[in-house]
Amino acid sequence: MSLDLNNATFRGYRRENGRMGVRNHVIILPIDDISNAAAEAVGNNIKGTMALPHPYGRLQFGADLDLHFRTLIGTGANPNVAAVVVIGIEEGWTQKVVEGIARTGKPVTGFGIELHGDHDTIMRASKAAKEYVHWATELQRQEAPVKELWVSTKCGESDTTSGCGSNPTVGNAFDKLYEQGNTLLFGETSEVTGGEHLIAERCRNDEVRDQFMFMFNRYQEMIERHKTSDLSDSQPTKGNIAGGLTTIEEKALGNITKIGKKCVVDGVLDKAEEPTGPGLWFMDSSSAAAEMVTLCGAAGYAVHLFPTGQGNIIGNPIVPVIKICANPRTIRTMSEHVDVDVSGLLSREMSPDEAGDALLEMTLRTANGRNTAAEALGHNEFVLTRLYESA
Repeated sequence: MSLDLNNATFRGYRRENGRMGVRNHVIILPIDDISNAAAEAVGNNIKGTMALPHPYGRLQFGADLDLHFRTLIGTGANPNVAAVVVIGIEEGWTQKVVEGIARTGKPVTGFGIELHGDHDTIMRASKAAKEYVHWATELQRQEAPVKELWVSTKCGESDTTSGCGSNPTVGNAFDKLYEQGNTLLFGETSEVTGGEHLIAERCRNDEVRDQFMFMFNRYQEMIERHKTSDLSDSQPTKGNIAGGLTTIEEKALGNITKIGKKCVVDGVLDKAEEPTGPGLWFMDSSSAAAEMVTLCGAAGYAVHLFPTGQGNIIGNPIVPVIKICANPRTIRTMSEHVDVDVSGLLSREMSPDEAGDALLEMTLRTANGRNTAAEALGHNEFVLTRLYESA
C-alpha cells in the first residue's frame, strides 16, 4: 500500500515567521575563528546548547564576506533553530548578524569580545544562553501539512548503485513531494557537468534557464582560471572511480536522477540564498558534502536527503541528514550510517515506488523527532564555503 501524502502531516515547531522546524536547537554562533573558544566555552557551560565553531571570518571582503554573513545569518534563521547567541570579536559585525537573524522574530542576542575579554563575554553569553534553553525547552510540537516541510538533497561517495538505486529513490520522493507543493532544493554545480543540458530542458521558463546556465557557466569559468590540467584528482573522486564511475558525465547523469521525472526547476539561487516560494530550486554550490549541506541549512531547509553508494558519514549540527543507500556491501560494512536501505531495488525485491515511499516515511519520522544515524553518531559537520583568499 502506497503512502498517502495527501493526508500526511508532521509535528514540528512553528517559528515566529511562520516556518516549521523539525529540531529545536539553541545555538552559540561565532562570527569569526578567534571567537570559537568563547562560543565553545558557553556551549560547555550551558547544557542544551550547541556551539558551531568554524575557521573563517577575519579579513574577508567583497562577495566572499557577503556569503559569510549570508551563511551565518541563514544558519541562525533556520527554522530548526529556536534561539541564538552570537559572539564576535568586533561589535559591528556581531550586531550585523544579530539584526539579520532578528528579522525572523526569534530570540537572538550578541556579544562582542573587544573591551570585555573572554571571561566577561563568556559569563554574559552563558546567562543569556541559559534563559534561551529554559524558554526553548517549553516549546511544543504542532501538527502541519507535509507541504510545509522544506527538503533539500545532495549525494556523496557515489558509485554505480547511486545512479541505479539511491539517487532515483530521492527522485521518486521528490516527484511526490513536488505534487504536494513542497519547497525542494538540489545543487552541486560541478556534478551536473555533462548533463547540464538536461537540467536546462527541465527549467520552467527561459528566465530560469538563463539563470541556471549563468550559474553553470560561472562555475566552468572558475575551473578554467584555476585548473592545472583537468579535474581528475577531484571529479570524479577516487571513491567514485573505485565504485565504477569513470567520468564526470556518468556521475552527472546519476546525480540528476535525484530530481525525479516530474519535477520542474522553478528557480535558481546563489549560495545560501533562501527561496521565495514553493517548488524545486537549483542552488549554485560546491559538491563538497559538508559545505553544501551547510549552505542548504543557511537557505532555510529543515531536512536533507543524502543518497550514498560507497558510504558517506556526513552530518550537520542543525539539519538532520537522512542517508539512503542501495549498495549491499555498504549496507553490510557501514550499516550504522544508513537510515534507509534500498538495496532491494538492485535485486528487484523492491519497486521504485516502494523505495520512494520508504524514504518519505523515514523523512516524516525524522521530522517528527527521530534522530538520524548521523545525529545519533554525533556528526555535526559545519563547513563554510569560501570564494577566495582573505585580504
